Amino acid sequence: MVEFLEFTLQGISAGLIYAAIALSLVLIWRGTRVLNYSQGAMAMLTSFVALEIEYRTGNYWFAFVGALLSGLVVGGVTERLVTRQVTNKPPLNAVIVTIGLLIGIEGLAGVLFGGNNRSFPTPFSPNGLSIGSVALGITRNDIFIAVAVLIAAGLLAVVFQYTSIGLQLRATAFNTPVARLLGVRVGGMLTLGWALAGLLGALAGMLVSPSTLLSPNSMDTIFVLGFTAAVIGGLESPGGAIVGGLILGIVLSYAGGYLGSEVVNLFGLAALLLVLMLRPTGLFSSAPARRV
Repeated sequence: MVEFLEFTLQGISAGLIYAAIALSLVLIWRGTRVLNYSQGAMAMLTSFVALEIEYRTGNYWFAFVGALLSGLVVGGVTERLVTRQVTNKPPLNAVIVTIGLLIGIEGLAGVLFGGNNRSFPTPFSPNGLSIGSVALGITRNDIFIAVAVLIAAGLLAVVFQYTSIGLQLRATAFNTPVARLLGVRVGGMLTLGWALAGLLGALAGMLVSPSTLLSPNSMDTIFVLGFTAAVIGGLESPGGAIVGGLILGIVLSYAGGYLGSEVVNLFGLAALLLVLMLRPTGLFSSAPARRV
């Protein structure tokens, strides 16, 4: 029973990281109908920026804020200078561009920061928590991960549901021509959407890097699992992204704990294929996907 509890809590912690990546993908997809295959590489780049800040200041929280701000900048600049050029072009153009960005960003990171794995600091002690004599199998950092992702998701929900900017973002995503006729600055909203997605990706990078080590390719697997979580929840559903991430994290934790770590990626791929075959719009999609 204790082992089951440990695997569950570890799965929740990992699942919330997948959920952060999934949320960033959903945010861009809802606004532009583009799947950003470079999201993981962007998160990796902002994590390297944070690591350099931490080296120079010795302060994790300066590095944390620096990563989030750099995520905003990288996301906004990417939309302005790169993906905007393929707007209203065949969908394959955007796929090629974002894959090109993935390769380019990882190559740039290798040139600037080197190709070796680098350890990444954590804000809290790595010692596990326990209740009495029972070890829980989680750390204070795992709790920090859960709180950070849930706060980010909550703030995003508030912005989208209760602010004028959120209304404009939703209008742009739902019907761009009508939004433009109503006076919405569509270009600015698209840039903002990408910037917010960059921030969420940077958050995921900061949360996962202490446990994976940091290198130019370190976020590739995390991106695939985040994409899987987004597909499970439905690319139209921010709430589904959270639930999809949690489901995936817990399932993979059980698989790794009971069957061995070598089957984890296999189970992740199986989950993606199963959802695509049985319910391609996602488990939590309540309506058919909009077409453009």
